[in-house]
Amino acid sequence: MVSPLNVIDVSRVTPSDSSESFTLSLTFFDLLWYKLHPVQRVIFYPLADATRPFFETVIVPNLKSSLSSSLSHYLPLAGKLVWDSLDKKPSLVYSPNDAVSFTVAESNAEFSLLTGNKPFPTTELYPLVPELQVSDESASAVSFQVTLFPNQGFCIGITAHHAVLDGKTTTMFLKFWANTCKRQKNPTVNASLPQDLIPNYNRTVIKAPGDIETKIMDQWNSFLKMVSGGKEPDNPKSLKILPPQELSPDVVRFTLDLTREDIQTLRERLKREESSASSSSPKELRLSTFVVTYSYVLTCVIRARGGDPNRPVGYAFAVDCRSLLDPPVPSNYFGNCVSAAFRVPLTAETFMGEEGFLSAARMVSDSVEGLDETVAFKLPEILAAFATVPPGAQLLSVAGSTRFGVYGLDFGWGKPQRVVVVSIDQGEAISMAEGRDGNGGVEIGFSLKKHEMDTLIDLLHDGLKS
Repeated sequence: MVSPLNVIDVSRVTPSDSSESFTLSLTFFDLLWYKLHPVQRVIFYPLADATRPFFETVIVPNLKSSLSSSLSHYLPLAGKLVWDSLDKKPSLVYSPNDAVSFTVAESNAEFSLLTGNKPFPTTELYPLVPELQVSDESASAVSFQVTLFPNQGFCIGITAHHAVLDGKTTTMFLKFWANTCKRQKNPTVNASLPQDLIPNYNRTVIKAPGDIETKIMDQWNSFLKMVSGGKEPDNPKSLKILPPQELSPDVVRFTLDLTREDIQTLRERLKREESSASSSSPKELRLSTFVVTYSYVLTCVIRARGGDPNRPVGYAFAVDCRSLLDPPVPSNYFGNCVSAAFRVPLTAETFMGEEGFLSAARMVSDSVEGLDETVAFKLPEILAAFATVPPGAQLLSVAGSTRFGVYGLDFGWGKPQRVVVVSIDQGEAISMAEGRDGNGGVEIGFSLKKHEMDTLIDLLHDGLKS
């Protein structure tokens, strides 16, 4: 049973300064995502003063006016994707008076449950994220929703079209908005905006090799033809995204908070296992926080499902290419600049044995060590490889990053209690963020069927005891 939501208002927020039109062509990085599901996040803020009057007269007006001001620096977010009949690919177009959708709502869900450390039904999160307006002809870039939990707190829900912006750009905008809101609420706060939050729209910094865009669009056409049973799509230039997966009603959410000490325990365990392994690796393991954490989670998730040891599994994680390209892309570049590292198909047996954690760490370490500029130009091959993943294969991917700094998103009412990536439900994904306390920990979000989650939680905690 999903907690009911009372929608108070749905309005449009326009940029405060929006007199000019703005067009951005999509790069090959953006085209990878144009049919895929949007990214949905919910940011929870505890606030005992969050009464309905305070919410409607202070919180909402502050968020809306600072959003309007922020959008004037991020005009494309108020625009939409369109695909002109003469163009080979879609474009992101902003016209004066374009706006973002802004929903205001109230929920009677239990705030402490949604932000706590116990599993809860995934369906509880769905009312907290806004719909993205998508049709054959156009697709909105983002939508926002602010929801009150009376006398407990409020949350900000964001649904973002992945062809418009990646995780780094999304959090860059959220930091800009939070900074603007906090300064507006308290004028004594430092008045200058950090330069690294001013977006860079220069598309020429992305050097597209040869016919990579054509290759990506060809892969998409092949994939769309395959999913429609071999038929050519009715409207090859439709901007509708692929339909979401039907989710089992018994899917639950859980967040694991790994401390820096937990990660060090796992790191030491890998060092011990590597030194005593029967087949020692000639290469020294790269035991970064990401490698250690992801390898551990990957092993536990595959073991939690159990089943046939010969069943196909794999892993994938996003790679920010800004610093890998030559010359490097500015960190404040607006848009997508991510590729992926992945290994498919593997078998579950690799991870289920005694050396499963070590095997995972060796593979993930190799994947990270092997990253260079060429990963950006492998997108057509990556898209092709994902299309050939065997049906029913368990492919674990990662949303978010410990480098985004989401727990620094203070709109003037303190830092978040919890940041949740709702869209990890659409596929075998986990989410990762830095620990809330800022002491080098990692927060990992899971979405699994309840019986698998119960097993997973035991495995995650048992493995930290060694």
